[in-house]
Order: sequence, then C-alpha cells, then structure tokens
Amino acid sequence: MEKIIRNTVKDVPDFPKEGIIFKDITPVLKDSSVFSGLIDYMYERYRDKNIDSIVCVESRGFIIGAPLAYRLGVPLVPVRKPGKLPRETYKEEYELEYGKDGLEIHTDAIERGDRVVLIDDLLATGGTVSAASKLVKKCGAEIEEIFFIIELDFLKGREKLEGNKIHSIVHY
Repeated sequence: MEKIIRNTVKDVPDFPKEGIIFKDITPVLKDSSVFSGLIDYMYERYRDKNIDSIVCVESRGFIIGAPLAYRLGVPLVPVRKPGKLPRETYKEEYELEYGKDGLEIHTDAIERGDRVVLIDDLLATGGTVSAASKLVKKCGAEIEEIFFIIELDFLKGREKLEGNKIHSIVHY
C-alpha cells in the first residue's frame, strides 16, 4: 500500500503559501481502486482489534474514517472546529504558528472505556491531532492507534503524540 499511495499522491509546490510543498491526497480519492485499496488496508489492520468507534478529524479525516467505520460496523465520531457541533462539547485549544485554534467533540460521543482509532489524513506538526487525542481522553476512551495516510517526519509531529501508538502509511 505504501508504494501505491506514494505514487498516487501529488506534490503541489507553493501551496497554500510559498515554500510549502503540499501533499495532495485527492488523486487517491479519485482513483477508485486506490481508494478502495486504502479502505481495505485499514479494515484489515483494525478488524480484529475490538474497536468501538472511529474518531476522525475535520475534514479530510472524515473522508477516510467514514468508510472504515461502515466496514467495521462501528460509530463514526467527528472532531470539528469550534461552533460546528450542535450539542454540549468538550473543547481543546492548540497553538498555531500565529495564534490559537481549537477542536470540539460531543461530550456523549464516546463511552468511557471505549477503544477507538483516531484518524486524520496527514501528520505534520501534530497540533491538531494532539488536541483531538486529548478530547478522546476527556471522554474517557482509550486510543488503540492514531492513523495517518502521510507523515511529514521532518516536522516531528510524532513528538507531540508521545504515549500513543501511531501508524502512517507513507513517510516523507
């Protein structure tokens, strides 16, 4: 799967700003055989792990988390930007290069003691998924693993996720 994803992801220079090489996963989504292969790969990885929920980070995490939750027959739990969820939430703020942002999860989204897989498309600096993992823990759940399609090793985001098991398909 690593070679297929690596060969399908496209580099977009200077996006969203000059000097950044954006790793575009939309070609993975466009190619139905690659996308279904990705979901099958994830299903095989987690089908025997007694997972209770798939927790996915807005918005690209939703794209890969939803079909996995369906295949596993477990709930899909969204983690969203502040103000997007309609009921009582837990909120976690995290640092950006210039300022702060936040994420929220419904307080009743996960049961205490549930085993979850936390999913996002890409691990860069780790701020977003670190906040998401703190939200899962506020709910009282256990993170079986944090899953990414891509990890940008040079940004050292994994360091912010110490104590968590992490799986990334492709490393740059």
